[in-house]
Amino acid sequence: MADNLRSRVTRVIAGGAHALLEKIEDAAPVALLEQSVREVEQVTDEVRAELGRVVASRHVTQQQHAYLNREHETLSAAIATALAQKREDLARPAIARQIDIEAQLPILESSLSELSQQDKELSSYIEALMDKKREMEKSIADLQASRRLSQGLPSPTTGQGAASSAAARLQTAQSAFDRTYQRQTGLSPVAQSAGLAQAAQLQELGQLVLDNKINERLAALKAGS
Repeated sequence: MADNLRSRVTRVIAGGAHALLEKIEDAAPVALLEQSVREVEQVTDEVRAELGRVVASRHVTQQQHAYLNREHETLSAAIATALAQKREDLARPAIARQIDIEAQLPILESSLSELSQQDKELSSYIEALMDKKREMEKSIADLQASRRLSQGLPSPTTGQGAASSAAARLQTAQSAFDRTYQRQTGLSPVAQSAGLAQAAQLQELGQLVLDNKINERLAALKAGS
């Protein structure tokens, strides 16, 4: 998560509704509190969108990791068959691809670990923000009830309407999350990523290093057979 969004979340969560009320000197404390609630909702929506991107990226990375592992296993069987048929010329490109895969897997695993940590962090922020929103809404209700009591006014009976409005806002936030998830996943096809990696050409020095690795693995496989 970007540092500016993290700092906004921290600031919103750290701010207390009761402390805010103590600083209010004008005649519209409810309006000010409601504005603070809207800010909490806005930050929550931004965190949800960021979580959607993280979840989508983790999903794609997991798929790519699984795909490469399966390909590595398939290549191992193909190499064994080629060596059994004395076809080192066919085993060599398969070994080269295996070496490419082995270089990619640790990077993907590191990315998965980082994305998992971001997922937990963002989820905890959303939970904390929702708690903060409930705290502020209760402060608004308490303030309004106190004012009505001091003015001798009856309590309103529109609680269900307020609950419906809150539920609608939550549904809007969830819909934004779902759209982001689908959009991000659609933009990262696994097959295309694998094709781009396979299409990369080694420079002359890199090819010499790769040939050396292939020869070493061939010798090891032949010695063990």
